[in-house]
Amino acid sequence: MDVTARRAQAEDLSIVVALAEAAISELTPVRGGSIWSRYEARPEPLASTFHAQISDNNALVAVGSIDETIVGYAGGHLVELHDGSIMTALSDIYVLPGARGVGVGECLMEWIVDWSRTAGSIGIDSLALPGDRSTKNFFESFGLVARAITVHRSLQ
Repeated sequence: MDVTARRAQAEDLSIVVALAEAAISELTPVRGGSIWSRYEARPEPLASTFHAQISDNNALVAVGSIDETIVGYAGGHLVELHDGSIMTALSDIYVLPGARGVGVGECLMEWIVDWSRTAGSIGIDSLALPGDRSTKNFFESFGLVARAITVHRSLQ
């Protein structure tokens, strides 16, 4: 089994959109997911936002594959901080449930870390929903640790 990650190409767009839809669908019903899906999740139209990122050198869209079949994706962009340095904002990372546990997510994260270093990023920020221990553990295995906690009170 050959597990790889690479920068997404225009011809990957429909697969990446389908994966993003699956990610949003999977995360929306979990704790914190209802607000996340309306606030932090990638906005519609997904194809437009991904298309813009695929051709932007300050953004990333990567795909993860098993034997050349795309089963995961990641997306984000570089953010300029107040002091002029840049950081990677990783907004998306998702692997289909049936393809988890074989290294696709790890391969995507390694690709993201390399891309970020090459871009001069001082760090990588991402988000894990509360109670999503597997995502938290995954990020921690790559050295990402909590630096802030977002709190929310529902009024509905």
